[in-house]
Amino acid sequence: MRVAMIGATGLVGSLAASKLLAQGFEVEALVRRPGAFAHPRWREHVAPPAQWPEIAASLKVDSAVSALGTTMRQAGSQAAFRAVDLDMVAAFAQAAAAAGARRMMTVSSVGADRDSANFYLQTKGEMEAALEALGFERLDILRPGLLRGPRGGDRRPGERIAIALSPIVNLVLRGRLDRFAAIDADIVAAAVAGAFRQTEKGTYRHENREIRRLAAL
Repeated sequence: MRVAMIGATGLVGSLAASKLLAQGFEVEALVRRPGAFAHPRWREHVAPPAQWPEIAASLKVDSAVSALGTTMRQAGSQAAFRAVDLDMVAAFAQAAAAAGARRMMTVSSVGADRDSANFYLQTKGEMEAALEALGFERLDILRPGLLRGPRGGDRRPGERIAIALSPIVNLVLRGRLDRFAAIDADIVAAAVAGAFRQTEKGTYRHENREIRRLAAL
């Protein structure tokens, strides 16, 4: 299976790309800078993000994956954040669908809701709705809690504190609250690969418990 992917150099994306390659997938990665992987089934298409939809339209892949995401700190404004986490993801997905991709997978966030008063969750919810409207045969939306993993200096101080405390906090977040627990990025990446083993059609939203199930497949 050939997969077009954006966000393949980020925390979850790089891990997911590695797992897909190990399982025999061909990964067509749309990237801003070259040199992420050296693998015979890894192909990089280096271009500014504004050109990614045009490239995705030319690839004619079976599936599309978005692990793309920024932070308010990186983006610098709400408009710039929306341009990445909503507009760019939706434009990529639309181009892939128009070119024949039957499946789409995206990494969103727990609590995503286009009607939320929280800007971040609202944007993620709008992104999910935009992808659902494209009519993929199967759409998998992963909604992890706080992601743990080596993201470097990109994290806010509060986020670093939350990650440090997560082993204790996760003991409290059980049952229905489990979806808010911190989760390792490697598990989310494994769930991306695991979801491809699911063949039922429709739209599926996976929170932490289901993400762990998919990761074990």
